[in-house]
Amino acid sequence: MFDKILIANRGEIACRVIKTARKMGIQTVAVYSDADKNALHVEMADEAVHIGPPQANQSYIVIDKIIGAIKQSGAQAVHPGYGFLSENPKFADALDKAGVAFIGPPKGAIEAMGDKITSKKLAQEAGVSTVPGYMGLIEDADEAVKISNEIGYPVMIKASAGGGGKGMRIAWNDAEAREGFQSSKNEAASSFGDDRIFIEKFVTQPRHIEIQVLCDTHGNGVYLHERECSIQRRNQKVVEEAPSPFLDPATRKAMGEQAVALAKAVGYASAGTVEFIVDGQKNFYFLEMNTRLQVEHPVTELITGIDLVEQMIRVASGEPLPFTQDDLKINGWAIENRLYAEDPYRGFLPSIGRLTRYRPPAEGPLGEGVVRNDTGVFEGGEISMYYDPMIAKLCTWAPTRGQAIETMRNALDSFEVEGIGHNLPFVAAVMDHPKFISGDITTAFIAEEYPEGFDGVTLGEPELMRVAAAAAAMNRVAEIRRTRVTGRLGNHERRVGVDWMVSLQGEQFAVSIEADHDGSTVRFAGGETLRVEGDWTPGDSLARMTVDGRPLVLKVDKITQGFRLRTRGADMKVHIRSPRQAQLAALMPEKLPPDTSRLLLCPMPGLIVKIHVEAGQEVQDGQALCTVEAMKMENILRAERKGVVAKINAGPGESLAVDDVIMEFE
Repeated sequence: MFDKILIANRGEIACRVIKTARKMGIQTVAVYSDADKNALHVEMADEAVHIGPPQANQSYIVIDKIIGAIKQSGAQAVHPGYGFLSENPKFADALDKAGVAFIGPPKGAIEAMGDKITSKKLAQEAGVSTVPGYMGLIEDADEAVKISNEIGYPVMIKASAGGGGKGMRIAWNDAEAREGFQSSKNEAASSFGDDRIFIEKFVTQPRHIEIQVLCDTHGNGVYLHERECSIQRRNQKVVEEAPSPFLDPATRKAMGEQAVALAKAVGYASAGTVEFIVDGQKNFYFLEMNTRLQVEHPVTELITGIDLVEQMIRVASGEPLPFTQDDLKINGWAIENRLYAEDPYRGFLPSIGRLTRYRPPAEGPLGEGVVRNDTGVFEGGEISMYYDPMIAKLCTWAPTRGQAIETMRNALDSFEVEGIGHNLPFVAAVMDHPKFISGDITTAFIAEEYPEGFDGVTLGEPELMRVAAAAAAMNRVAEIRRTRVTGRLGNHERRVGVDWMVSLQGEQFAVSIEADHDGSTVRFAGGETLRVEGDWTPGDSLARMTVDGRPLVLKVDKITQGFRLRTRGADMKVHIRSPRQAQLAALMPEKLPPDTSRLLLCPMPGLIVKIHVEAGQEVQDGQALCTVEAMKMENILRAERKGVVAKINAGPGESLAVDDVIMEFE
């Protein structure tokens, strides 16, 4: 076994590897860029080596710099994590030449699976189900119909040189195949100057399901069941779970055996993932193999009890797998939500800055389940513009899927993040979505259910009443505290009333409160009564209550005459007023937001790359105005309507904050 390993990565995955190495008694070496000198993974490791500037292409993915760090530290092996150099065969080769073990698969397996055509060919040879299709030249519509019948409807007719949806048609019968072939051919010729067409099976109701495999250097291979990763946004996974709510034991076994067969066909050793697309009839087709540890590996660990990082290290040191396929049972259910530094209310644009508050829920038992949080940040730390925006992976485990979801809801409500935009409200909304709860999901879930983006959650009346009751009880506690403040006028005692008006999300409830030593009974004007109990002190940022016997966790900020409360993806201002105050408040004019229609505001913290227009220039609807770079992505800001540029306030190379004015219009 190794004495010392180097982790060629950063963030939460570096911290994750360090935890297992520490458990195994192995010393660890972190590498870090200028931007990461105070990062959590650097603090956790036994030693750390500086490797260059913040940009990954000048630090984390420069092979020579990693090799230099290995020589400096004397590490005997390298774990690459995911991303960066994890699937780079040149890196595996460089380590081999340096006499250092690569905690990952052989170079040949990385190369074979990294090429889409080669991997599909190898999969077919290994007996793995691939998407049926015809890649040869198709002469005419009659041949297109013949091929479509051989593949089986529905089929996707695609332009060979296609892109952006052009030259693409779905056909469900002969007539549509004939018509679609000609239309695709014409579109392809006019759009790309290339009218070659190919046909493949169109997968209906597609789900993204992947199989975790683990192989050693002694010819043993197993699958650790599956993960459902269908909830994606722009091909980026957001929610994962294990097992899949869709698969039956027979399909699971068939997929698992094919995944292991493919791994053995390429001489695989280490942990790897074979990704499949699965249709509504449980037909599954090979997509690709990821020759590394996946981001979502914790859910597999939670249902199998296997530490995948430990097994990767043991395989790399030459040990055989300590278990067989029959030993690997599914125990309970696990769900992972990825917490990203991106603002769901601004089209999920990246958000950078300082974490002024970062308090994850405690790891360990919660209700009927267990919480795990894999993270690489800390309160007061900086979210950098140079790397992936993932902050943490919040996971829950419970005996059943329903319990795992409920545990996740309470964990999300308990997760405090301030200082940056983040997607906690969005994933909380997904956990409450009827389609997710039922397990009836496809890869189109987010696009179909949130076509206009995410603008928050409106709670139903039963849940609103629970929040209103809790807010009224909290307000009473705060009012009593205020009556005890010194400096009152002599012979004047402030009394706390029992009747209140609670306003939230456009609703207003008249309530009366009867308090006792254990809590409050809140009566609504309609006759409903809710019992509120809990331990909350004014000034606490989190309120853990039970309302009507059910837990309710609220994030709390004080505002005038009430609170800003956040729960289950909803973010609301809750005003609690006396009946007279409520009457007067209704007469107050509404404060309107400022008019920003003549301004181009920076939608996220970022760097101005290019200004595409000049002062005095007339611009048209949709015309590019400015390019802003943030978190390795360039975002082009476009005109929303016709206008004339009056003034430009920023130039290339300038760093801007959210809502800084880039340009003004006449």
